[in-house]
Amino acid sequence: MHSLPGIVAVGYINEAIDEGNPFKTLESLLLPTSNIKDVDPDYAQHYQDVLHHAKSQKFRNPESISKVLWLEEIQQAINEANGNKDRAKQGVTLIIDVNQCLEGKKPNDILSILKSSACNANDIIPECADRYYEALEKAKGLKTGKVSNEGSWLKLTLQEKYDYYYNVDSKEGSWVLPESYFCKESWLTEKEIETFWKGHKQRKAYMDRRQMFFDNVHSIVKIQSWFRMATARKTYLSRLQYFKDHSNEIVKIQSLLRANKAREDYKTLVGSENPPLTVIRTFVHLLDQSDLDFQEELEVAQLREEVVTKIRANQQLEKDLNLMDIKIGLLVKNRITLEDVISHRTKLDKKKGEVLNTIDKHGIKSLSKERRKTLETYQQLFYLLQTNPLYLAKLIFQMPQNKSTKFMDTVIFTLYNYASNQREEYLLLKLFKTALEEEIQLKVDQVQDIVTGNPTVIKMVVSFNRGARGQNTLRQLLAPVVKEIIDDNSLMINTSPVEVYKAWVNQLETQTGEASKLPYDVTTEQALTYPEVKNKLEASIENLRTVTDKVLNSIVSSLDQLPYGLRYIAKVLKNSIHEKFPDATEDELLKIVGNLLYYRYMNPAIVAPDGFDIIDMTAGGQINSDQRRNLGSVAKVLQHAASNKLFEGENEHLSSMNDYLSKTYEEFRKYFKEACDVPEPEEKFNMDKYTDLVTVSKPVIYISIEEIISTHSLLLEHQDVIAPEKTDSLTELLGLLGDVPTVESFLGEGAVDPNDPDKESILNQLSKTEISLFLTSKYDIEDGEVIDGRSLMIQTKKLIVDVIRNQPGHTLTDILETPATAQQELDHASDMVSRAIIDSRTPEEMKYSQSMMEDAQLPLEQKKRKIQRNLRTLEQTGLVSSENNYQEILNEIAKDIRNQRIYRKLRKAELAKLQQTLKALNDKAAFYEDQVNYYDTYIKTCLDNLNRKNSRRSIKFDGKGEPKGAKRSKAVKYTAAKLHEKGILLGIDDVQTNQFKNVTFDIIATEDVGIFDVRSKFLGVEMEKVQLNIQDLLQMQYEGVAVMKMFDKVKVNVNLLIYLLNKKFYGK
Repeated sequence: MHSLPGIVAVGYINEAIDEGNPFKTLESLLLPTSNIKDVDPDYAQHYQDVLHHAKSQKFRNPESISKVLWLEEIQQAINEANGNKDRAKQGVTLIIDVNQCLEGKKPNDILSILKSSACNANDIIPECADRYYEALEKAKGLKTGKVSNEGSWLKLTLQEKYDYYYNVDSKEGSWVLPESYFCKESWLTEKEIETFWKGHKQRKAYMDRRQMFFDNVHSIVKIQSWFRMATARKTYLSRLQYFKDHSNEIVKIQSLLRANKAREDYKTLVGSENPPLTVIRTFVHLLDQSDLDFQEELEVAQLREEVVTKIRANQQLEKDLNLMDIKIGLLVKNRITLEDVISHRTKLDKKKGEVLNTIDKHGIKSLSKERRKTLETYQQLFYLLQTNPLYLAKLIFQMPQNKSTKFMDTVIFTLYNYASNQREEYLLLKLFKTALEEEIQLKVDQVQDIVTGNPTVIKMVVSFNRGARGQNTLRQLLAPVVKEIIDDNSLMINTSPVEVYKAWVNQLETQTGEASKLPYDVTTEQALTYPEVKNKLEASIENLRTVTDKVLNSIVSSLDQLPYGLRYIAKVLKNSIHEKFPDATEDELLKIVGNLLYYRYMNPAIVAPDGFDIIDMTAGGQINSDQRRNLGSVAKVLQHAASNKLFEGENEHLSSMNDYLSKTYEEFRKYFKEACDVPEPEEKFNMDKYTDLVTVSKPVIYISIEEIISTHSLLLEHQDVIAPEKTDSLTELLGLLGDVPTVESFLGEGAVDPNDPDKESILNQLSKTEISLFLTSKYDIEDGEVIDGRSLMIQTKKLIVDVIRNQPGHTLTDILETPATAQQELDHASDMVSRAIIDSRTPEEMKYSQSMMEDAQLPLEQKKRKIQRNLRTLEQTGLVSSENNYQEILNEIAKDIRNQRIYRKLRKAELAKLQQTLKALNDKAAFYEDQVNYYDTYIKTCLDNLNRKNSRRSIKFDGKGEPKGAKRSKAVKYTAAKLHEKGILLGIDDVQTNQFKNVTFDIIATEDVGIFDVRSKFLGVEMEKVQLNIQDLLQMQYEGVAVMKMFDKVKVNVNLLIYLLNKKFYGK
């Protein structure tokens, strides 16, 4: 521990060091309070240099806390400087003695001089004394011959940084460069002297070593021989052990050539128009379905079921919650009774249970045996509707628009599982395309009808792409820039001259405190006559341009984020309008595209981001009127720009923006044109007519019995329009189904007790039951009978794959005409046994049809004969040709192999997508649960009010006073610790939890119903007061705000605070 005088001395010394004055440094070192020992005044400059270097090193050290030298460090530096003084004297002595010895021609003295003056005398070898002298004499002679101006000063450099000067004549030494400094250049320096004797030492050691080798050559050869042998043996054993340790890697390396050949073969398979049979045979194993394939298929099916179920449950719960809002609103206005609200609340609670507890699913096996065949026909019917979009497209336009919209929202989106995978998104887009083309042909008489009307398909496409699957691309597209606009408190955009004028007049009156003499009600033209209004309007327009540019850039730079389905429908819309109206210009077509992409899809989300889940709403973050006006102004400009509509007429005051609108339209025009540049769904999703027949799992949908019956009824009602031909596949299936069944007949006898008094209620409940339908085509292969060329092609491909696995050949014809050997038959039988084992573990819904499974068990020769028969039939239909050895069917097998890899990759992507979607849906369901809890709290409060015996106070939502007879309640007091224990108080800024007992809160009901004064006290001293409005709290709860702040520092749980107020002020 340093004393105070010592600390002062440290300060003086460090200050002197920083100034660089050696005399001041010496003076501070000699202070009695510093207690620094062994200070020599003659070495002031060297002390300064050493101390300055020590302090610099400490300053550069990042681990050093203090940047000043303390007394111990100063003393250490002084000791180091004193040591340098001794070292300098030793070096000077060596230089003088050696050089004087050389000048005096005294070779006998050189050894004693070196030993007495060298740093390490042990390094001096006596045997080399003569050589030392000769070498030093020679070096001095060379150096003397080059000297022209001889001085008397010697220079020594210590530690590569401190220079010491010594005058040979005056015996004067100095650490400062002398003014009359001339180096004694003829003398050898210390470094040169040491170099000579050290070099001699090394050379002597080398010569001795070399002589030893010459004297022992025979022994050295033996040692080298032994060492080489040991090294070789060690290397061999090490290599052998390495091979054993890396046998797997070695196998991989050995297979490199085979891999290269396989890679070349695969390139041929992928890139060649007609891949040879030998290449196809190499890769047929890729068509096998592994356990992982089945596991992933089941996981996808399970997730898809959960997603579809959650979407339907959320949609229903959302509808019920909206209805509950209406009922509570009517209750507040005394339009309905509390019993009506409680009745709906019971239903709501039931819906909540359905969300929290997965709705029971019933498969085919759960239905009565008598109805199973009918249900299988329904599976074939829905497969036909799903894969042939023309039926549903026609059906949509045979119903009134309100009914068709509901039909689209429920049955159609259910039929396509809300596009939860690639196949169903592909089919849904095909439906949208077909329906849009149908609507344009039937209902669009002129180009502008698409813009001025409200096309059903366009409306459904936009609604679906706004997040029917729990996703919200608009949020990614617009959220950052919209949030920036909302968060900019200084942004004020008002392009209405009248509003700007009124705000200006109000400002004048506020500033002066006197009524303005200006008229309050003016027209737009009158308002624009005032310079102040024009200036404010111009400022708003400039702000509007800046903000609009940000939104525009966000839109046009995010084209890739726009949903593919929406872009494809924009492309279909553009092409269909152009096909019907060939005289329409490119600008007219792109305006229609802009009407879809911007006005219908993006514009509402900009105007009302809170209504489209673009931004998260929190306490204090609600969109106010100024923010809403800012967003509306931006949307208005972009809407005009997207439609290339200038500001005219009543918007004439904004005509200065017309050039900006034209420029923005050009950017939009390019954006709309690029948006339509998308591939067809077949290319995008890699789908074709064979896709369903080569995939592992059958398509499955989750649909209620009520929806099945409703769809059946609609199809029969409009059958003459959607399927007028008697030979139509739909007509045939409807004929097999017969009349529309009731719920009871659909389930079969015994499903409901006919004598049950609640039979109707039970049937109504059962009609909502969802069942899973595994969709199959009626025209697939059944009972070994081939119905059409497509099914025959699939069957033949599978047989060929089985054959070429076990029997090689250059062409398919060669294989079919060459008899199989006994070994090939055995190998084939073994493969089929392995496949049967895999099939036994395969889920029922993922197995192939019975006829294909029977064909797989045929012997090799019988399969070949069946292939030959099938190929002859296919050749008659023109699908294959024997002239090219049936290359067409080989090309189809190669395509299946390529698609299998793509399908597996897409399946993994679908798994990730479904998991993300399910998480978003669960979050949404959790929000709905909070809403249900809110209604529970409200209804409980209403019930408590009804049961009150002594008073009839109730929460009024219209802001009016309380009924007569109500009395002011007593104050409720709680410590912060108690509120924290109840979970109401979450924390107080700058106050530790252990101090909560010293903080108290008094809650007092005011004269106004629903208004409470909250006073805070710390150690009994009143600190602050704030007012709570029960309406504000309920509004925050309704909007999902869980936490709010009081006094700007106290965090409270909104839900629990409402509960406390209800319990203490509106309870019994």
